[in-house]
Amino acid sequence: MKSAIEAAIRRANQQGRCAFIPFLTAGFPDRSTCVEILVELAGSGADVIEVGLPFSDPLADGPTIQSAGKQALDNGVTPEVVLEIVAAAKKRMSAPMVLMTYLNPILRAGTETFAARARKAGVSGVIVPDLPPEEADDWLDAAAKHGLDTTFMIAPTTPLDRVAGIAAKTSGFLYYVSMTGVTGSALVVSNEVLAHMGQVRRLSRVPVAVGFGVSTPEHARTLSEAADGVIVGSALIREVQSRQEPGDAVLAAGRLAASLSAALYRPNGGNVTN
Repeated sequence: MKSAIEAAIRRANQQGRCAFIPFLTAGFPDRSTCVEILVELAGSGADVIEVGLPFSDPLADGPTIQSAGKQALDNGVTPEVVLEIVAAAKKRMSAPMVLMTYLNPILRAGTETFAARARKAGVSGVIVPDLPPEEADDWLDAAAKHGLDTTFMIAPTTPLDRVAGIAAKTSGFLYYVSMTGVTGSALVVSNEVLAHMGQVRRLSRVPVAVGFGVSTPEHARTLSEAADGVIVGSALIREVQSRQEPGDAVLAAGRLAASLSAALYRPNGGNVTN
């Protein structure tokens, strides 16, 4: 039986489009506005929504998401508050939500406790970028016990034999990092990356979604040729940061999300390059 996350992505693919997965830092720009943006994203074409738990040492995040995380932390956002935000938004949407967190908050709460609380809040899956699959058994056991998917990451430099091993342990979707760098960096979609993504898709039993640096409908459209889903984060954060009023930020995020989602309809229907 497919998980809610995998089912949402597969459903989008069956409708002739690449799934749209927006990212937002929890508690940014403030708690209540964050909830409204998440709901707006769900109503603007999001198939799955990724929510980032703000962390003081975010190694994989570029300056845009780092600044959003710092703002959230300065506003007193804790892991408990993040789950409150997720729960409030989940009551008003059907899109499954994926929590991106570094390992430290999980260990601090305890893997079993963190998994149970996340599931109770309405989280469907978790991404832990600094947790190697080879060291993830304790977390994977706790996540599976509470019905949570665990998504692992690979990069264009990941050898295909290692891809197969990582894909075997991931659930929900496999996260393809489109570049070697941090989120929000300038993205150049090369034919080599598209070809590698096609090879990865053939090795993965779950959908493959691509992220890092995706900021325009043109990026999304190009990547949709070789992926099952496209993840957009920094571009949405910048759109929110450019607005002074909370209501304007919500509407701006929704407009960008709608344009990105529309770009993911494939001219050849549900087929995707392999």
